[in-house]
Parts: sequence; structure tokens; C-alpha cells
Amino acid sequence: MAEITLVMYSRTRPCPFVSTARRVLDSLEIPYKEIMIDEDEAAYERVVNWTGFASVPTLIVAKPGSLFPIEVPPSLERGESPRGINRGFMITEPSDSQLLAWLKQHRFI
Repeated sequence: MAEITLVMYSRTRPCPFVSTARRVLDSLEIPYKEIMIDEDEAAYERVVNWTGFASVPTLIVAKPGSLFPIEVPPSLERGESPRGINRGFMITEPSDSQLLAWLKQHRFI
């Protein structure tokens, strides 16, 4: 697999899902770029376009230097929650176990 990087779209206000993702990533010493959607309008729009909501964390596998997933994620039904759905190179609001499985899938662990 080509070089990849992990990008986490997040926000500055407390969120239990963001706290979970940070804890898991930090405990495994997985480097990631964090982008705050409440401080970056373009990032906010990307997350809403991808998920239908301002859902954080939205984690993506990207090429180094990119802020976009390697492949466009499969679409969700209008109004469908993205929570915990593995969309290939993207996952949103995962539980510990969902995040660990996704990280293994993409060989971060």
C-alpha cells in the first residue's frame, strides 16, 4: 500500500466520540492530523457533504498532505446516521471496537 496518513475531523467543544478517538489513537501512538470543523468553514462543509451532518470525529485515510479520503466513500441514505459505519477510507463517530477494527483494516496497527 502506498504511503497513507490519518486525518481526524474534530471540533473544539467537548465530544465523547472525539475523546474516545483521541484516547485510542494516542494510546496506540498513531500519528494523525486533526482539523477543527468549528474553526474551518471548508472543513465543516466537507464533513457535512460526506456525512449529512456536522458529525465528529470523522476519520479518513488520505495520501500524505491531502485532506480528502483516498477514495470517495459510499453514499449514505439521506438522513441516515453515519455513526460507526465503516465507509472504506472513512469512519464517523466510531466506538472503541469499531475504530480498532478500522485501524487494523488500513494497517495503522
